Amino acid sequence: MNKSTLNSWQRSLLTVAVSFSIITGAQADTWPQQESSAAAAGFTEEGIQALDAAMEKIVADQDVAGMVWLLAKDGEVATFETTGLARVDDQAAMEMDSLFRIYSMSKPVTGVALMMLHEQGLWNFDDPVSMHVPELANLRIMSSYDDDGNMELISPMREPNMRELLNHSAGFGYGLSGNDPVNNAFREKEVLASSDLDELIEKVADIPLLFQPGEQWSYSIAVDIQGYIVQKLSGVSFGEFLQQNIFGPLDMSDTGFYVKAEDVSRFAEVHNWDSERNRLVQRPHRTDRPSYLDPERLESGGGGLVSSTHDYARFLQMLVNEGELDGQKILSPESVRIMRTNSLRDELNLRGTATSDGQAGQGFGVDFAVIYDPEKANTPASPGTYYWSGAAGTWFWVDPVEDMFLIGMIQAQGERRPGAANMRNVSRDIIYDSLVD
Repeated sequence: MNKSTLNSWQRSLLTVAVSFSIITGAQADTWPQQESSAAAAGFTEEGIQALDAAMEKIVADQDVAGMVWLLAKDGEVATFETTGLARVDDQAAMEMDSLFRIYSMSKPVTGVALMMLHEQGLWNFDDPVSMHVPELANLRIMSSYDDDGNMELISPMREPNMRELLNHSAGFGYGLSGNDPVNNAFREKEVLASSDLDELIEKVADIPLLFQPGEQWSYSIAVDIQGYIVQKLSGVSFGEFLQQNIFGPLDMSDTGFYVKAEDVSRFAEVHNWDSERNRLVQRPHRTDRPSYLDPERLESGGGGLVSSTHDYARFLQMLVNEGELDGQKILSPESVRIMRTNSLRDELNLRGTATSDGQAGQGFGVDFAVIYDPEKANTPASPGTYYWSGAAGTWFWVDPVEDMFLIGMIQAQGERRPGAANMRNVSRDIIYDSLVD
């Protein structure tokens, strides 16, 4: 890249690009700390250099303000790098230990927590959801509605079960999208701004389902309901359960539902492209939800966690290892295999609805998507690869055939630069082309 062709803002990004081989602070004693060689991790040196260069260019082009990325295979770290800015307003560099709103990447963590309770025999996949959340018994279904939002309600042929709660086919709404009365009700009742999980359940209990259980796929409030179930079955708060059973044992010391006062300087801000100023700008904080600095904010299993690249990499490596990391057993191998197995009914794909076939070759397991037919999904990934992402752009995928995962941490929402690269596809294609046979 010719630096003379870059504007001053882009040059500053290249100037602050950093690459550390060692993590400091609370993470200093746990994997991942430093990169192995590309060859030791099973990749060509040229391929890893190309991956790093592509991610650095994405930042230099202002597709995102900053990024941390980590690729690991067979427990060896092929690359763990960072570049760009965590905050454009004060030009703070993106660091290896920066903290991120991971939003819906909270969901797999909740799924692991619930599977731990499944191993204890506290729930079964065919249980009606109302067996564990009586407030959700007798829910009606919206069969139609008029232009004024008046709904025609019918009774379900059966209640949604736990399997459907885990794969988003139970019929619940969310309010993140959709202009139908059900999703409108989620927004009007401010379900996601509930003060706690008890209040969230009270609000959800008054809103109909979107469709007959199991018949469609609709991204939903289901994982926040799962968090409530974890809390109820375990007898401790959801956050306390996660800390005692996942974050503590896995040395995920930077993961939780709020940012501690001493860590605010590490908290990356969210950015979007400003077409008038022709650059990235820092987005203002939301005022309709409690601050991420508030220890009392909702413990949302669907989207509330803050984490670091180091911490989430440990979580993913635990899954790659089929439930264990550094001598800490979190789940059984069978539970991990259940999580990464498509459980949608036959002929129902990820995002499949009454009017859309959804994404061919892809389904859903326990709180993440599953690629069961790579050819139909048009991906070089192996069968059984599972993945998910967060609303601010964080993403991961795990290939269980290759014992490999990638995690990318960014903070971006809203408008993107015209012509911005698809960093997920760019990185994926380079990685699979770089594998050593």
